[in-house]
Amino acid sequence: MTTYITTPIYYVNAQPHLGHAYTTIVADAYSRYRRLTGDTVRFQTGTDEHGDKIAEAAAKEDVPPKVYADRISALFRETWPLLDIQPDHFIRTTDAQHVAVVQSILQQVHASGDIYFDEYSGLYCRGCERFLTEKELVDGLCPDHQVPPQEIAEQNYFFRMSRYQERLIRHIHDNPEFITPERYRNEVLSFLSEPLEDLCISRPKSRLTWGIELPFDSGFVTYVWFDALINYLTGIGYPDGVDFERYWSVAEHVIAKDILKPHAIYWPTMLMSMGLSLYRRLHVHGYWNVDDTKMSKSIGNVVRPAQLVEEYGVDTLRYFTLREMSFGLDASFNRDAIIARKNSDLANDIGNLFSRSVAMLQKYTAGLVPSPDSSGDAVLQQAVEQMLPIYREAMDGFQFHRALQAVWEVISQANKYIVTNEPWVLAKDPTRAARLHTVLYNLAECLRLLTMVLRPIMPGAAAKMARGLGLDPDHELVSSLAGCGRWGLLPVGTELQPTASLFPRVEKEKTGESQPAAGKKKAETKAETTTAANVLTFDQFQNVDLRVAEIIAAEKIKKSEKLLQLTVLVPEQRTIVAGIGEYYTPQQLVGKQVLVVANMKPATLMGIESQGMVLAARTMVDGKERLVLATVSDEIPAGSKVA
Repeated sequence: MTTYITTPIYYVNAQPHLGHAYTTIVADAYSRYRRLTGDTVRFQTGTDEHGDKIAEAAAKEDVPPKVYADRISALFRETWPLLDIQPDHFIRTTDAQHVAVVQSILQQVHASGDIYFDEYSGLYCRGCERFLTEKELVDGLCPDHQVPPQEIAEQNYFFRMSRYQERLIRHIHDNPEFITPERYRNEVLSFLSEPLEDLCISRPKSRLTWGIELPFDSGFVTYVWFDALINYLTGIGYPDGVDFERYWSVAEHVIAKDILKPHAIYWPTMLMSMGLSLYRRLHVHGYWNVDDTKMSKSIGNVVRPAQLVEEYGVDTLRYFTLREMSFGLDASFNRDAIIARKNSDLANDIGNLFSRSVAMLQKYTAGLVPSPDSSGDAVLQQAVEQMLPIYREAMDGFQFHRALQAVWEVISQANKYIVTNEPWVLAKDPTRAARLHTVLYNLAECLRLLTMVLRPIMPGAAAKMARGLGLDPDHELVSSLAGCGRWGLLPVGTELQPTASLFPRVEKEKTGESQPAAGKKKAETKAETTTAANVLTFDQFQNVDLRVAEIIAAEKIKKSEKLLQLTVLVPEQRTIVAGIGEYYTPQQLVGKQVLVVANMKPATLMGIESQGMVLAARTMVDGKERLVLATVSDEIPAGSKVA
C-alpha cells in the first residue's frame, strides 16, 4: 500500500511556532506509523511565499521579497530536524517547477471556461488575504485577526467555484471520512448549505507584483490560495510524473482549523475543474493555546519549538503534543503540564520500566535474553495483544492520544508485573530459575513491542530502547509492525547493551521560572513560600487539572456496595471508579456532565484502574450524610478546562 501525507505549506510572514510544530509532528508521526505497517510513504511539507503580507514584511526590512522569503523558509527547513521530523520533500512556491505547474493549471481552467473577468467590490482581510462575507464577520471584525476588513472595489479574475457546489456536497455525503473529525465535516456542510460565491483568484499588479503572473493576462498575479494549494500536486510530479500516478489517489492533508475553508471548498472545486480525483482525507486539528490564551505576538506568548527542545528534549515535546491534544479540539500548553508529563509518564513509567528491566537482565542473566518456560504466564502477552488493534485503529484515525493511552496501559501492566513477580526474590532461589527466566523474557519481549509502537511518536527514545535490547534501531523486530508485531519473536540469547536514562526528571527551577528577587532576606523568602497546610498557592492550584467530563456508561462493581465503574469523556474516553454507589444508580448517571480531577495518578480499586477522580460535595439530607456530584449548569464540550 501507499501513503501520501502533507502539511499545509507554511506562510513565511512569521517564524516557526508551536502550532507549526504540532501540525508537522502529526504528519511525521503518521508517516512513520504508515512505514511501520509496511506502506510506501511520501511525506511533504514546505513554505508558501507569495502575497501581500510577504511583500509588506520584506518592504519593512528593506529587502526584496525573494530574499526575505529565502530567509524565513530556511528557518522552517532548519527547524524540522530539531524535532526529528523527516519529510521526503520540502517544497517552496517560488520553485521554478511549481510556478510552471500553477501557470499550466490556470491556463487549463481558463480555457475550460471556469475563469472569467469581472469587477468586484468586497470586504478584504489582509491577514487572511481573501475577501470575507458579512456573515463571516464577528462584530464587524475578521474572526481570526480581530481587525475590520478593508472595502476594496477592483477588476479581477474569478473562478466559477459555484459551478461545483452540489457535486462537492454529494462527495462529502458519499465519503464520510473525507473530512475528519466529523465536527469539521458538519461545519463545511453547514457553510455549503448557503449559495457558494465564485472565488477571486487574481490581484492586479498595480496593487501587488509579488506573485505568479497569470498566463493569459500579464497585468495580474495569482491569488495566493490558488497558487499555494497546487503545491500538493507539484510536489509529486504532476501531471505525468511517476510519483503523481503512485501517490495522488491516496493523498491525505493535515491542517489547522483556521484554513478549513480553502482546503475543504476551494481545493476540491479546483480539482473538479481540472478533472482530477479529489484527495482521500482532510484531517483538521484545533489550536494550541498557551496557558489557555491564544498565542499572539502582540502579547508575547508565542512558543518557539527550538526553545522547547532545548528545555525538555525532542521526544518529550513530541510525546506531550500528541498525548495532550485530542485531535480536532483545542489544547493548552503550559510548562507545568509538560514537566508533569515528562516526570510522570516518561521518567516514572516507561523510563523506569525500561531501566529496571534491563538492569535485572544484566544482573540475573548476564545481560542475555533468557529462554522462557514453555508453560509460562501470558499476562503481558495478553496486554500487548489487546493493545495492538486499539493502537492501530487509533493511529489510523489520527487519535494519537488514544493510541498512547492504550500503550500506557501496557506500560502500567508491565510495571505491576515486576512488583507482583518480584524477580529479586526469585533470583535467590535456584529452584525457581525457570520462573525467573520466564518473567525476564516476558519483560524483554514486552519492551521490544513497546519500542515498536513508540517508534512513530518518539523516534529518538525508541532507537535508544532498541539498542538497549541489543537490536539495530532499524531491525525489523522493532520497525515492522506488519511482519513482527506479534508476541514471542525476540531471540533467546540476544545480548543487551548498557543504556543511559531515557528520560531524566526535570526540576521546575531549571525551566527559567522566576526566582526570588536578589536582595530579599532569606527569612522573607521563606515566609513567602511557607504556607499553612490548608492553603494552596496559585502555582499549586495550577497543577490541579479540573475538567468537565460526560458520563457515557456506568455499572456497579461486583462485591462492592459503594463503588461504581464510570466511563467518561474528558474529551478522551477514560475509566473512573467512584464511591457514589450508595447515592446514585448507574441509570441516573449516564449523560451527566460532572467535574473531575483529570491529572490524578491512576489507582487500582477492586482490580480496576481508575484514571481520575469525580468531585462531589458532602451534605446532609433528612439527617443523613450523602454525596452530591459537582455538575455544570450549562451543557459544554467534554474536556473543557475548569479555571
